[in-house]
Amino acid sequence: MSDRGRLRPLPAPAPATGFGKLRVGQWFLLTGTIVVLLFAVAALFTITSLEETRAARVDVVNVVDPAALRTLEISNALTAQEGSVRAYGRTNEAASLQDYRDAVVAEAAALTTLDALLPRMPEAQVVGAEVARLRTAGESWRRDYAEKLIAAVPTEGTEASNRRNAPVNAARFAEVRQALTALEDHLDRLHAKGGERLERGWEAFYLALGGVTVALLLALIGATFIVRYAVLRPLAELTDQVRAVAQGDFDHRLKVEHPSELAELSGHVDAMRRRILTEWRRASEAQGRLEEQAAELRRSNGELEQFAYVASHDLQEPLRKVASFTQMLEQRYGDRLDERAKQYIAFSVDGAKRMQCLINDLLDFSRVGRLGDERTSVDTHLPLRAALSNLAVPIEESGATVTFDELPTVRGSRVQLTQLFQNLVGNAVKFRSQEPPRIHIGVRRDGDVWEFSCSDNGIGIESKYTDRIFLIFQRLHGRDAYAGTGIGLALCKKIVEYHGGRIWVENGEPEQPGTTFRWTLPLGETNE
Repeated sequence: MSDRGRLRPLPAPAPATGFGKLRVGQWFLLTGTIVVLLFAVAALFTITSLEETRAARVDVVNVVDPAALRTLEISNALTAQEGSVRAYGRTNEAASLQDYRDAVVAEAAALTTLDALLPRMPEAQVVGAEVARLRTAGESWRRDYAEKLIAAVPTEGTEASNRRNAPVNAARFAEVRQALTALEDHLDRLHAKGGERLERGWEAFYLALGGVTVALLLALIGATFIVRYAVLRPLAELTDQVRAVAQGDFDHRLKVEHPSELAELSGHVDAMRRRILTEWRRASEAQGRLEEQAAELRRSNGELEQFAYVASHDLQEPLRKVASFTQMLEQRYGDRLDERAKQYIAFSVDGAKRMQCLINDLLDFSRVGRLGDERTSVDTHLPLRAALSNLAVPIEESGATVTFDELPTVRGSRVQLTQLFQNLVGNAVKFRSQEPPRIHIGVRRDGDVWEFSCSDNGIGIESKYTDRIFLIFQRLHGRDAYAGTGIGLALCKKIVEYHGGRIWVENGEPEQPGTTFRWTLPLGETNE
């Protein structure tokens, strides 16, 4: 585009003043920074409280409570041992002795599990000492009472053994109970402390949630204020101004004071309004001039069509007279003329007939796209059969065979499609080889168009002429070899392009000579 046709840039709008200097992003950045700080404090407090709560829960659920359960198992095992040993001392039954052994194993398993919990136990040293005291008391009771009783029963009898060992049992088992009670009381205190820590952790967590809620409310209030003051109100003002312009008040000025983006936007839009208004007024004047020129062009086209009709009639009438009187001259004075004169007469008649054909072809070429031949859905069988009927004589004389596929319905002009088929099939018959012409009309769907083809076994076309043949008055052969005006393929191209398609030519293979013309046409209504 030249510098003369390029639009000048719009002038920069006046800068905003006061609070209007702040952009919407800066308002949100300020509010967002405050809200982020509040969230950070609340999040830190929340994480701390959650970590404290988690640690307290882990201590209670994963350590203290399992330790209390193992302590209860130890208590039950020791009680079972004491009962089983006393029963064995009274009855000397092997079952009681086996119950004692099983209880010892259960106590050992519980102590092993309890030992594994000690590293994670709150007040681990104190609890460890109490566990060691309990283990020592149990071992002392078994060493001083249980094992001696078990060894004495088989030799001394039940009564003597029980009487001798009863005081030891009372003293040692009392130590066991004291150690067990101390451990259980300590674990109960640890459980209570863990519960208090959980309670404090949940209270801190709820307080943190309250802080987050407050931060959210502040963020919502700040965002509401910003959106209302910095976005909605200026947008409403700008909308009212734009609506006034849209309703016809094109001279209404567009301007808002804040925020900076909308102030700048309103300035640019107002500059565009002024430019559009100026260009619209210029375009209105140009449209008026264009309509005057279009009316003049329609009048001129009408005169040209009338001139073409009159010219064709006035041109063909003298040609008919020349041909007619020249033929009459030959008929009346033929016996007086020599061969050279008869040849001259034949040249004159042939020239007149060729001039008539040329005039008719030019008229057909000029009418494509100008006359009121509306495009409708056309079954292409109909124009093909009409073209074959018009070419019946040359087809029969040449012995040509014409075949065709099942043809579709297209959107077009039936008359012009008949001309298209007639020119293509006529050329295939005209430019035939020594063999009888074999012509095939094919078709295939290609997206939203139909691709037609007209293939023959004729003399073919050299590849260097494939573009030239569609130009008007372009002939590849002399008139003495093949008759014609050189307009047929140019007319085919104009008809196809008028229908919104394109046409091209493909040469046959060396072992299969001939020519294939291909062209596209739009789908008809029944093909949608």
